[in-house]
Amino acid sequence: MKRILLSAFISLSMTVNAQSTLTPELLWKFGRVAEPVVAPQGDKAAYSVRTIDLSSGKSNFDIWVVELSTGKSHLMAGETATETNPVWSPNGSILYYLSDAGGTSQIWRVRSDLSDRRQVSRLDKDINAFGLSGNGKQIWFAQDVAINKTLGKDIYPDLPKNSARIYDDLNARHWDTWDDGSRSHVFTASLNDSTLGPVVDIMAGEPFDAPMKPMGGGEEIAISTDGARIAYTCKKMNGVEYATSTNSEIYLYELATGKTTNLSEGNKGYDRVPEFSPDGSRLVWQSMAEDGYEADQNRLILYDFKTRTKRDLTQGYDNSVDAHHWSPNGQVVYFTSGINATIQFFVADPRMRSAIVWRQLSDELADYTAFTVATNGKREDVIVATREDLSHPAELFVFDPKTKSSRQLTQVNGEALKALKMGEVRKRMVKATDGKEILTWVVYPPNFDASKKYPTLLYCQGGPQSMVGQFFSYRWNLQLMAANGYIVVAPNRRGLPGFGKAWNDDIQGDWGGQPMRDLISAIDDVAKEPYVNKDKLGAVGASFGGYSVFWLAGHHEKRFKCFISHNGVYNLESSIATEEPFFPIHEFEGNFWQSPKPKSYEQFSPQKFVQFWDTPILIIANEKTIGSLIHRDWRLFGGTSAWYPGPTAEFPG
Repeated sequence: MKRILLSAFISLSMTVNAQSTLTPELLWKFGRVAEPVVAPQGDKAAYSVRTIDLSSGKSNFDIWVVELSTGKSHLMAGETATETNPVWSPNGSILYYLSDAGGTSQIWRVRSDLSDRRQVSRLDKDINAFGLSGNGKQIWFAQDVAINKTLGKDIYPDLPKNSARIYDDLNARHWDTWDDGSRSHVFTASLNDSTLGPVVDIMAGEPFDAPMKPMGGGEEIAISTDGARIAYTCKKMNGVEYATSTNSEIYLYELATGKTTNLSEGNKGYDRVPEFSPDGSRLVWQSMAEDGYEADQNRLILYDFKTRTKRDLTQGYDNSVDAHHWSPNGQVVYFTSGINATIQFFVADPRMRSAIVWRQLSDELADYTAFTVATNGKREDVIVATREDLSHPAELFVFDPKTKSSRQLTQVNGEALKALKMGEVRKRMVKATDGKEILTWVVYPPNFDASKKYPTLLYCQGGPQSMVGQFFSYRWNLQLMAANGYIVVAPNRRGLPGFGKAWNDDIQGDWGGQPMRDLISAIDDVAKEPYVNKDKLGAVGASFGGYSVFWLAGHHEKRFKCFISHNGVYNLESSIATEEPFFPIHEFEGNFWQSPKPKSYEQFSPQKFVQFWDTPILIIANEKTIGSLIHRDWRLFGGTSAWYPGPTAEFPG
C-alpha cells in the first residue's frame, strides 16, 4: 500500500509537470491531510491522508507519522480502504486507530516501529469513533445500537426483505442520515495493551445520539486522564422538540457509580465539545446562548468541579471559537477562531483574575483548522495543526505559541504544487451601501495581464453564516475558477462570522436585504477596474449561495450574463419542510402561517420574482448532479468546457 500511495503522488507530480494551471482532475488527485495528533512527548505526529481514485470513484484513507525534528514521514497504517482516528498511547510507543481490515470498523494498534500490529476490538458492529484515557487504561467508543423497531426485522419478521419505512414524527431524516431505528451510544471498557475488558453502554436504553448525528464526531466525547469520568454531548429530545431546538447539553458520566449529571443545564443553545483538564479538576466546552440559532456566537466555558461554577473564558471576545485544547500542564487553553477572513490561534489563561483572559497568538494569511498540543523535551508547548490557504491544500504545520511562528511539517502535495501556476490572491476592502467595509478576496487568473479584459465571477458564499476565509475547497475551489481565465470576487458579506457578532447576526430576517446589497457592492466595485469585462459577469454559489444566485436573478438589473445555483433555496415557505425547522424559524423570524406573516416570506423568497429572470442559469440540485440550462447555452457567456468547478464528493457527477 505504501508503494501504491507513493506512486500516486509521483504520478501526480509527473502529470502536473506537463501542465501549468489547476484542472478538476488534478484537484481531485491531491492528498487530503487531516486528523493531526501529536504524540504526548512532542516528537512526532500522526495524521490521515485521503486519496481518491477518479476511475473508480472510491477514496482511500491511510495514517502516516511525521517526525517533528526532520519532517520525514512514513506510512503507519495503510492496509485497507479505511484507516482513520489515530490515537497515541501515553508513552507514544503505540498508535491505536480504526480499520475495516476485518470487515467492520474496529480498533487496531501498531507499535511506532511498525511491529506488533493487531486487532484490539472484535465487536459485531462498526465503531464510529473512539478515545483513550490519559493513563491508557480506559477507552470509550461510539457505536450504533438498535432502539426503535423496524418494519422488516421487528414488526414484520416474515417479510425480512421489506425496505419500507413508516414515520409518524420528526425526524425522519437528518441531512443525509435516515432514521433507521438506531442511535449512536457511548460505550466504555478497560484496556490492557490490546485487550478490552467488559463493555458498558453508558446510555443504555436511551433513544438519543452521542455523538450527535449527522455530523458529530469524536470531538463531542471526552474521558478524564484517570478514566473515571466521561463527558459527552447529547440533545436528549425527540420528535418536534428535537427538530425545533438546538439545546444540546454536556453530560458527565461517573464510571464508579453509573451516575449521569447535566453540567450545562440552564443554557438554551448548543453546548458541545467537552475536554477535561489534564488533572481532571476542570472541563471546558463550547457554548451558544440562543436556542434555535445554529450560528450563534460560540463561547468557551470553563467548569470547575470543586466549586461547581462556570466561567466564560472568551468574555469580551466578539467572534466564535472553532476548536480548543488544554495545554499539557493544564494552565492555559488554546483555541482557534475565525477573524477577518482567516482562522488564527488564541490562548485563554484561566489563572488570570481579570475579565479578559484571552489573547491572539497568530496573524497569518491562512486558516488553521484541526490541531493538538503536546510538550517537548524542553518543556515547551508544541502545537501541530492543519493549515491551508486559498492557494494551498491542507498540510501539517508546527506552531510555536511562545515565538508565535509556524513551520511547515509535511509536503504531501509539495511537488505537485511546485509545478502549478496559481492565481494571485488580493484582499480588497469594498464600501457597502451603509458605509461599512466588506473584506473581499479577489483571485486573479494565472499569468494575469492588466492590459487585457477578463470575465469575472461573483462567488456567493453558503452557510449562510460561513466565513469566506483562506479555505482550499474541493467543492468550490476559487483557484480552479481562476485557472480557467476568470477573475473571482469573493466577499465576506453581511451574515458571516469573523467580523464580530453584530455582522454575523445582521442576516437574520434580512436574507434579501443588506447581504444581497453587499454582494452587489463587491462586484460593482471590482467591475470598475479596466481589466474587468463588464459584459461577461457571472454569479455562482451553493446552498445560501444558491439562494443568492436565485435572488440576484430577479434583481440584478442586467449586471450578469450567467448564473450557477447549486442546491439553492428557491421558496422560503417550502424550507419549513427541512429536518431542522429551527433554522427557518430563526432565520425568517417565524413560520409562514403566522399572523402577521414574517416579511421574509413575501419580500425575500426568490420564486416571488421569477418573472424577472432574464439570464441563463445552470441549476444543480437533487441527490445527483442535474444540470438545467434556462433560456440559452451558458457558453454565450464565454465559458469553456472546463468552466464549471467539476464533480464534488456529494455530487460525483
